[in-house]
Amino acid sequence: MNFSAYTKEFNYNWKLAAPVMLGMLGHTLVSFIDNIMVGQLGTAELAAVSLGNSFMFIAMSIGIGFSTAITPLIAEADSSDNLQKARSTYKHGLVLCTVLGAVLFLGIYFSKPLLYYMKQPTEVVELAIPYLDLVAFSLIPLVTFQAIKQFSDGMSMTKYPMYATLLANIVNVILNYLFIFGKFGFPELGIVGAAYGTLASRIIMVIYLWLLLRFRKRSDRIVKNIKVFALNISEIKNILNLGSLTAMQMFFEVAIFTAAIWLSGLLGKNPQAANQIALNLSSMTFMVAMGLSVASMIRVGNQKGLKNIVELRRIAFSIFLLGFLLALFFAVFFFIFHKQLPNLYLDLNDKVNYADNLEVLTIASKLLIVAAFFQITDSLQVIVLGALRGLQDVKIPTLLTFISYWLVGFPISYFLGTDDNLGSTGIWLGLLAGLTTAAILLYIRFNWLTLKLIKSKDGIA
Repeated sequence: MNFSAYTKEFNYNWKLAAPVMLGMLGHTLVSFIDNIMVGQLGTAELAAVSLGNSFMFIAMSIGIGFSTAITPLIAEADSSDNLQKARSTYKHGLVLCTVLGAVLFLGIYFSKPLLYYMKQPTEVVELAIPYLDLVAFSLIPLVTFQAIKQFSDGMSMTKYPMYATLLANIVNVILNYLFIFGKFGFPELGIVGAAYGTLASRIIMVIYLWLLLRFRKRSDRIVKNIKVFALNISEIKNILNLGSLTAMQMFFEVAIFTAAIWLSGLLGKNPQAANQIALNLSSMTFMVAMGLSVASMIRVGNQKGLKNIVELRRIAFSIFLLGFLLALFFAVFFFIFHKQLPNLYLDLNDKVNYADNLEVLTIASKLLIVAAFFQITDSLQVIVLGALRGLQDVKIPTLLTFISYWLVGFPISYFLGTDDNLGSTGIWLGLLAGLTTAAILLYIRFNWLTLKLIKSKDGIA
């Protein structure tokens, strides 16, 4: 095997993916800082943020997953220099995502009473509800931002969403500090203060990203003078067909992690807080894989537009290889530091909460061992899924993700994740099983499909 055929793409792949990684890592880093700040208030507050965000994760997975359909469509239009197609995709994607954000907000807002029927600790539920109100409203600017971001990514302009995200994150951290702890004369709002910071930052990043793209020569001809009320039914149907399936793909994965939060809540507030710590740490490394997934989607979409499937396959495998090497590094890192990393979140010098904090740290360190193992398969499944989205192949991958997470992963988490079995560790072993199954099945699908396209008469099935 000639590895240089793949490694020579590493530099460009990294340049394309790095801004996406940093932007996504910025989101997760703010969550990381939020959790550290909220963790200083107590384990109940940390568990409440975890429970509230479990609802948000589901809604965000639908919104972000839906918007992902915009990227390969824009990448294909860009490589074939089809300005009309690019403008139409941007306009319809923006309108649909904004409407979807409002629908998701209403869905979360009116589903809050479900918290009382989920057998979660009462103290945690009472803290989570006011936090959820504000964070749910931030879904509208978040999903709108995602539409603009996915357009920018599809144009290979990945650095601009990164700039917007980093600015928003700075604002978020500052406002969280002021409102959570009541500094410099601001009211002390606890975890509700974190929600205010999140809402403000998401509004700012929408405005800032639009302004960046509006005054860039490469993108202004597409984003300016958009007639949002002149919509085409066939274009709406096309984006809805792709977007609904990409949303389901992300939903199936995020939902099983959300189920892990709920299953942890059945074990008590300390296992739930430990789950939040391990999940937050894993999310940060996952953002690297997500960046490569977007790069995979863009480059595969470009080659699809050029109808060069042989080159498409070589480029895709170069991204798979880079993702594997980076995931291997993170796996080793998690394994070596599984005891030290959770200490960032809680204060063992807090004598009042010492016993609770010690239990949370003990559980979290065990979960990070499992997380170390699924770094590789989690990374590969999302990168291969990005390549399949670049091919606009969404139906079969949606089925494969459902099988992996809900017919394989969840039953294992449910069975092993009780006090009588392995508890929190059992829940995460189910996650490991689901992610591994997904990585294998999606890779088989990509390999089979690209070979089929190469053998077809004109390279397009």
